[in-house]
Amino acid sequence: MSLKNSFTLMAQYNQWMNESVYSAASQLSPAALSEDVGAFFGSILGTLNHILVADIIWLQRFAQHPDKFNELDCVVAMPLPKTLDEMLFEDLTALRTVRAKVDESIVAFANALSSEVLTTDLSFRDTTGSPYTKNFGQLIQHLFNHQTHHRGQITTLLSQRGLDVGATDLLELIPEIKNT
Repeated sequence: MSLKNSFTLMAQYNQWMNESVYSAASQLSPAALSEDVGAFFGSILGTLNHILVADIIWLQRFAQHPDKFNELDCVVAMPLPKTLDEMLFEDLTALRTVRAKVDESIVAFANALSSEVLTTDLSFRDTTGSPYTKNFGQLIQHLFNHQTHHRGQITTLLSQRGLDVGATDLLELIPEIKNT
């Protein structure tokens, strides 16, 4: 499987898992979503916001790649978060709406990638202004790894509250190979 195909699969997985997580989280009260449960970003809502914040930051950086990815225009139009713990939305419904739009952009972006562009570099500044140049494909891999890492935290928090997110394995989206 090519790296491009892997990223297409990961984009689909990201979208599928976010829908599952948000469906489960929507069963909680606003107070339960906002309760500080000792997670790195405090609450379930804080962690969901953090994933979106990081995605917006990274996707806006990716949109600056010399190949220009118009699939990210929706995200580029969004305000750039100032901190990694910024609460973009205090309301799960509003957060979920924007999450779905960003996920659509990620799927379109992954579909637009080429194997060649994944070998190029991307120069960017981090949230403190420090400059970096890193491999574009590995940065995209970081985007997906970061999402999975924090969704794992959220699924644990939801499970502790008696909510089942359902299947979470990437295996669920890997197509079966039919022997002929």
